[in-house]
Amino acid sequence: MILLKSLKVMIYALITLLVFGLVGTPAFADGHEEDENAMVRVLHASPDAPEVDVYVNGDAAVEGAAFKDITDYLELPAGDHEVAIFPAGEDGEGDPVIEETLTVEGGAYYTVAATDTLENLTLQPFADDNSVAEGMTKVRVGHMSPGAPAVDVGLVDGDSLFEGAEFFAVTDYLELDPDTYDLEIRAAGTEDAVLDLSGTELAADTAYSVYAVGADADELEVVVVADDAHSTPDEMPATGMGGASQSSNLLPLTLILLAGGLGAAILFRKKFAVQA
Repeated sequence: MILLKSLKVMIYALITLLVFGLVGTPAFADGHEEDENAMVRVLHASPDAPEVDVYVNGDAAVEGAAFKDITDYLELPAGDHEVAIFPAGEDGEGDPVIEETLTVEGGAYYTVAATDTLENLTLQPFADDNSVAEGMTKVRVGHMSPGAPAVDVGLVDGDSLFEGAEFFAVTDYLELDPDTYDLEIRAAGTEDAVLDLSGTELAADTAYSVYAVGADADELEVVVVADDAHSTPDEMPATGMGGASQSSNLLPLTLILLAGGLGAAILFRKKFAVQA
C-alpha cells in the first residue's frame, strides 16, 4: 500500500507538471509559431546595376552583391523592416538607390529580387516553399528580364511546362520525377528557342528556382537556385545571423509518456495486490 500511495503521489505531481508544461508550450498557427522569425534572401537581378550593399533597419546585411548573386537566408523577426540598397563600398552613406518597407510573416521563407534596370529599380518579394514530397523534385520559373518578351519554358521539341510568363512573374512550383531534362526557354506561343537549357538535372528532394535574367532576350541568362527540401516548417537553415528559432515539444511528450507508464503501473499493482 505504501508503494501504491507513492506511485499516486508521483502521478499527481507529473500530471501537474504536464498541465503547466502544456500551458507554457507556444501556440501554433498554420504550423508555425506565432513569434517565429522569417527567412529572407536577396537576389541581384538588375542587369545594369553595380555591386550593391543591402541594409536592413540601418544595419549592413549584405555587402558586395553583384548581378546574378543570391545571398544565403537571413533571419528577420516577423513584422516591418526598412530595406535600403546602396552602391557597394559607400558604407550606407548618402541616398540609397532604393529604399522600401518589407513586411514578413513569422515562419515564412522569402526571396527579394532587386530587379529591372537601375533607373527603374524595384524590390520584388515573393514566397519560397522548400517543402518537397519525399523522393520527388519541383521547379518554378521567374521572368526577371525587363526587355525580354513573355516566354514559355518546356521540353526541347516537346510540351511546355510553363506558359506565358511575363516580366515580372514567378510561376507556381511544378512537381516532377527527379531526372535530367532537356529544357528550353521559348518566346511565348512559338517554337522559337531563346535559351537552351539542355541537360538540366533535377535531383530528388530538392526545390529549384530558375530565374531568367538579363537586359533583353539577346542577353538572357539563367540563375538556378537549388534548395534542399524540408518537410516541416521548423527545419530552417542556419545563417550568418544565427539559426532560426525552434521550439521543442519534447517535455510535454515525455511527461505524457511518463504519466501513461505510471498510470499503467498503478493499474497493474491494483490488479495483483487487492507517450518535438
